[in-house]
Amino acid sequence: MLTKTIPINEIPRNRERREPITHETLRALVDFENGSIDRRLYWDDEIYSLEMERIFARTWLFVAHESQVAEYGDFLTTFMGEDGVIVTRGQDGKVNVFLNSCTHRGNKICLAEAGNKRRFTCNYHGWTFDSAGVLVGLPQEELYNNTCRDFKKSELGIRKARVESYKGLVFATFNEEAESLEQFLGDYRWYLDILLDNDPGGTEFLPGNIKSHMACNWKYPSENFAGDSYHAAWTHNSGAVALFGKGVDNKYDQSKVYQANMNGHCWQFGLDQIGNAMVLGEQDILDYLKENDAKVIARLGKLRSRMIGSISSANLFPHTSFLPGQNTFRTWHPKGPSKIELHTWVLVNKSAPEALKTMYMRGVMRSFSPSGVLEMDDGDNWENATATNLGVVTRRQKLHYGLGIDSRIEHEELKGNVHLRKYNDANQLAFYRRWMELMCDERSL
Repeated sequence: MLTKTIPINEIPRNRERREPITHETLRALVDFENGSIDRRLYWDDEIYSLEMERIFARTWLFVAHESQVAEYGDFLTTFMGEDGVIVTRGQDGKVNVFLNSCTHRGNKICLAEAGNKRRFTCNYHGWTFDSAGVLVGLPQEELYNNTCRDFKKSELGIRKARVESYKGLVFATFNEEAESLEQFLGDYRWYLDILLDNDPGGTEFLPGNIKSHMACNWKYPSENFAGDSYHAAWTHNSGAVALFGKGVDNKYDQSKVYQANMNGHCWQFGLDQIGNAMVLGEQDILDYLKENDAKVIARLGKLRSRMIGSISSANLFPHTSFLPGQNTFRTWHPKGPSKIELHTWVLVNKSAPEALKTMYMRGVMRSFSPSGVLEMDDGDNWENATATNLGVVTRRQKLHYGLGIDSRIEHEELKGNVHLRKYNDANQLAFYRRWMELMCDERSL
């Protein structure tokens, strides 16, 4: 587990007087033209509450991979914001997502992380719900029928979310007025296909889910994966020495390194093919990528084929991040302004040899897991960045986000808003631009 700078339950909040949050207050927090951010984004309780209401309760959120709920009754429990939910495959073959909370007294109806169940029964009073969240039974039901003025069991099912999938990834939202998932993802699907559709057999999550906690604001890791390559040569240099026997080479051909974003979704990448994959430390994986290159070119084109294992990082707004090539896939679940619960999986092609899948798993464990040589570096930085905001004076000094913000280019093939150069804050600012749009939207759910 990562070393905590300060115990999370000792972090005081809202220690200074502030004006009420208005649209003007929110817009003043980020200077997009000059590239600066007010630290209030990372510590304020009121802002965090608005994020839960206006972002996590409104947008599409990644909740599972279809391989995790492949059969009728397969389920897992996760979060949408701070709302606990159950993701399960119903009898009709569809994936359902509903609140993990009994409609009688609010207790959880499922305490397990994953498994196979066709009924979920509350420990408190025994109310039972099916795989679609419908109330199907309760002890001494006749008491309710005989003594309640208007007892309608059919109206006491658990609230369900809208559910849609994209090439194996399952998304959900409780916002009935939200755009379609297709619109939400937009041109980001062109980039997602690099990871999800480079092989006709599709993808799967390997069994197992690493869960850990960090004492940091959820936006720090999300924006980092959105495109912060600047930290790698400094933060991860010792990790690179441990893995490869040499430090990080920060001399890149900037004409072959890009950042792209759309709708707040971000992808930073080079065209080196084996940069990220090399971190896994397995020659067999590099050979696998080279052997399949011609097939990938035929499927996705030459340009995207070079992005399969390249040095790259990505964040699917708001809080789902992954490293193409290394194939670590994770969600940063917010647990207050100063804490997250990190869920990590390993994504692989279904058709890949089993021995190769094991290599991917081991490589992710060595690099990006709670004990991984690279994740420990990042975790310490995010926790320390969050903890420094305890200082009243510190809170008042804005942060610099102005690197390369005038680097936008037009590209014949790449989709979205494209920026040249690896070291750049363009994607982070795009992340916060989408954040701002949603935070200033006052429509009620």
